[in-house]
Amino acid sequence: MGLDDDIAILSAAPLFGFLGRDALRLLSFAAERRSLIPGVRLFARDERSDGGFVVMSGTIALAPRFPGPGVEPVTVGRSGLIGRLALFLRGERPCDAHAVTSAEVIRITPTLMRRVLEEFPDAAQAIHAELSDDLSVLAHDLDEVRARFDRITAPTPRDGQAPR
Repeated sequence: MGLDDDIAILSAAPLFGFLGRDALRLLSFAAERRSLIPGVRLFARDERSDGGFVVMSGTIALAPRFPGPGVEPVTVGRSGLIGRLALFLRGERPCDAHAVTSAEVIRITPTLMRRVLEEFPDAAQAIHAELSDDLSVLAHDLDEVRARFDRITAPTPRDGQAPR
């Protein structure tokens, strides 16, 4: 793959569309590349994270955190972002990831991501706004779940008594 291909793939990945060509070029040159053959593990659940991954080619499967009947792995293909939070913070991986097909990924460490955001503050601001919006949606959705649980667990009114 050439630099233009790398930039096109990165720009289509979530969050990276906010970065300009120069920032994407920096990521392409500075990120670590890994090639995987089918079945090879990218990372394991509970392993310490060392960055996020963008799938440059192939397919990666993410095992469900809580496997069960009818729960299938999520597959991520070209321009997919794996480990969005790991771009900014080190933590533990929530799932297993392995190559379904031959794949190439690039690993973007928090140090590299911080460097890019420091050099391109407008992109940093746009990414911050996007993450803030995502967090607001999550908080709203969690409020709705809490309200549903409250309705389920609320005591039922007895005959002749007003509901609380």
